[in-house]
Amino acid sequence: MAQVPADQAAGLRRRRAQQPPACVHCFFDTAESTIRLTQALHRCGWSSLLIDACGRVFSDAPRSLFGWTHQIEHGQLHMLPMPYGEGWYAPGIQGDEPALMAAARGHDCIVFDARLNAPDWTPLPGAARFVILEVNTLPASILQGYALLKTLADSGASISVALLGNAAACDQLLAACGRFLDPAFTRTVYSVAHEDDAFAALAVRMAHEETGLTARYKAENTESMALKHGC
Repeated sequence: MAQVPADQAAGLRRRRAQQPPACVHCFFDTAESTIRLTQALHRCGWSSLLIDACGRVFSDAPRSLFGWTHQIEHGQLHMLPMPYGEGWYAPGIQGDEPALMAAARGHDCIVFDARLNAPDWTPLPGAARFVILEVNTLPASILQGYALLKTLADSGASISVALLGNAAACDQLLAACGRFLDPAFTRTVYSVAHEDDAFAALAVRMAHEETGLTARYKAENTESMALKHGC
């Protein structure tokens, strides 16, 4: 697949327009994959706030004596400076936490190192939304992956879904989407598992897609509000 050149000025335009950061939920087998994605996004010109929602990315790093809930209550978030932006140790946090908007100011995206059994990982309102799922050859991985895809399809959200990991397993999930899930949703799902550098290909595609996702969300939200008020 030919890669679309990254628009490295997109982040600057977003910050000037005060647009919300893109919201990325990563369901990876290891924390190293999440870090590799943020590094790839950085090479595309994006600054990331990497949130450790599983407690595995920054478990050994120096951090505040107080938990993330206490930090939010007092408006003092203990961020870790990283080459790709900043990191935050916040195991159990949910994607629609109101304080995240202020915390992510100055970043182009919020990257969650998330877990499939999270009770809720709703992204920030108004943000472009991405879900990235790593799939391996184990039947449990494929079944969990399909369950997540079905949940996303049923939600009706404007979202971009990327698969990576074992190429054959990703192809199997794509085929299952095409057979059982809504065609409109299936068109939002793609695989980078066949790329030589899956993370680089993914970062470039995300940077290219973000503007369209944000526009779709705003259009759908405007239509929803009009229906709600009988316009």
